[in-house]
Order: sequence, then structure tokens, then C-alpha cells
Amino acid sequence: MAGVDTAASTLRTDLNYLLGEHQILAFKATGAALGGRTDQFDAYGELLNTNGTDLGAAIGSIYGQEAQDEWNRIWSAHNGFFVDYTTGVATGDQAMADKAVEDLTTIYVPEFTTFLVGATGLPEDAVTELVTDHVNHTKEVVDLQAAGDWAATYAGIRKAYSHISMIGDALAPAIAEGNEIEGDASSPAASFRTALNNFLQEHLFLASFATDAALDGRDDEFTAAGDALNANGTDLGAVIGDLYGTEAQDEWNRIWSAHNGFFVDYTTGVATDDMAMQDQAVEDLTTLYVPDFAAFLAGATGLQEDALTDLITEHVLTTKAVVDAQATDDAVAAAQADRTAAMHMRMLGDPLATAIVAALPDKFE
Repeated sequence: MAGVDTAASTLRTDLNYLLGEHQILAFKATGAALGGRTDQFDAYGELLNTNGTDLGAAIGSIYGQEAQDEWNRIWSAHNGFFVDYTTGVATGDQAMADKAVEDLTTIYVPEFTTFLVGATGLPEDAVTELVTDHVNHTKEVVDLQAAGDWAATYAGIRKAYSHISMIGDALAPAIAEGNEIEGDASSPAASFRTALNNFLQEHLFLASFATDAALDGRDDEFTAAGDALNANGTDLGAVIGDLYGTEAQDEWNRIWSAHNGFFVDYTTGVATDDMAMQDQAVEDLTTLYVPDFAAFLAGATGLQEDALTDLITEHVLTTKAVVDAQATDDAVAAAQADRTAAMHMRMLGDPLATAIVAALPDKFE
């Protein structure tokens, strides 16, 4: 299947998924800190740390315990520097903010570059540029969050999220080749699998950004997050259109846009304590979206409609669980549900990628 399910392809998909999660969790934490939502900041900060050790474990599984420990040291420090920067911005402490930027640029960037170059053999200048861009993109979003410019914030979040995949895209092939991992991490099929999963992960996290803002009455942020969510959906539609044509793209966009709207209805019902609205949204999701989307995907991929129905239903349920937890103001439960729902998207993305490559092999030569 053109390398879609090789160990190297899985490495790239795994690495990008964890890196993308890091970027989004960081922005959920910084947004909460700047908004004075301390419990939420703590909850996402804990998940951010867990994500970092998950990344460290992935590195350790290939390079050993010493490399894992060094990754964890550098990664934890860089998370801390961004917390310092956010705290400085939030409190108007310019000296603290400046010190954090200095630490990021003079400690984190060179240390992480040295580590990655030593592990992969990639050119130092190229790695330095990638790591520096990650710092700059993250700083830019924190500044925009602090300014309350929500349209620019969510454009920046999408830009930073897209950029961090460039790090994974560079690292994975070098790691695979240097460690004789089976397959080609740079193959068109591996690239498609990674991109599809990244878009699906981004969808979930943008949705939960939007629902959290809606439930908390942050209307301007909700609008901006919703616009970013819609843009993500049309980006996914364009991927489908490139493979299956305009008619399939239009059908994807119709189904996908409707399901986003049903979740908005559900969230509005929860926010206003309108049980009839909630029930109608759940009915729409389960009796319209799930069968429509399952039938569309089955027709495009040849996957069993029953299996797709189960996967799509689980997406509905895990997303609903995020909204319900957000509404209770249980920050820990909401953050954990958020990560669980985002991780579940891989269960949809991986089989879809495999089936699409199998159905359209000429597209991935």
C-alpha cells in the first residue's frame, strides 16, 4: 500500500501527532493563564508535561534512556520558559518576559538543536531555523492572546500548529533512516497519512477551543475559534477533493459543516440549559451526521459501514464528553476529555488513510 502502514510511516505520524498536541496544549495553557482561569491553566499544564514525557519515551524507545532523559530535561525547560514568558506578559513584567525570551533563544534553541543534530545528522542551520521558528510562532500567539485579538490569535494557532509538523516531517525520515526503521517516512502515502491525522487532530482541538469559549461567554473568541474550525473543515474537504474530485469535496463540506453546526447547537443548549435543544442536537448528530458520514466514507474507501459508524459515533460521544465536562467547570476532567477525544481521531484517521491509499494507489506513486 505504497508505504502507508510501514514502521517509518507510523513513526512520522506518531511524532507529528505528539508535536501537534504539544503546540495546542501549550496554547490552551497560555490562553487560560492570560484569561485568569487558573484551574484550567493547571490542568492543561499537567497535560503539557505528560505530552512531553510521552515524546521523551518515544525518543527513548529508539535512542535509549540517556537520550530520553536529555530530551525530557530540555523539553521541560522550554515549557517552563514559555510559562515564564506568559507570566511576564500577564503581569506586565517586561524584565521577566525578556528573560524568558533570552532563555528560549540562548539556552533552549542551541541545546535542542545540538541534541537533534546529534540524533539525526540533520544540518545544524536547518534545525536551528526550525526550532527558532517554533519559539517565534509560539511567542506570537501568546502576545495575540494577551491583546485579545482573537481572529489573529486563531490564525496564529493554525500557523504554529502547521509549522510544528515541519519539525516532525524533517526528524522522522532522518530517524528512520539512521536507525534502519522499515519503510520510507517521506513517501507520498506516509505524507498523506500524517497530514490527514494532523487535520483531524486540529479539528477536535479547535472544536474544544470554540465550545470552551462559548460556555464561558467569551463570544469574540468563540467566533474566531469557530471560523478557524470552519477553515480546517474546508482544508480537509480540499484534501478529499484533490483525491476524489469536486463532487466529493462538496459532499464532504456539506456533511462536515453540518456536524460542526450540530455541536454548536448542543453547546448552546448546554450553555442555556435548554434540554430540548441538546436532545435535538444529539438526535441530529446520531441520525443525520453519523449515517451520512459513514455512507460517504464507505463509498470512498471500501471500509465497512458498520465499523465506520462505530468510529464516527465514538467521535460524537468523546466530543460531547468534552462539552459536558467543560460545562461543569471541572477543569481537570475537561482537559483530560479533550486529550482523549483528540487522541481518538487517530482511530479514524489511520484506517481512512490506509483505505484511501489502497483505493487510489496511483495517487501515491
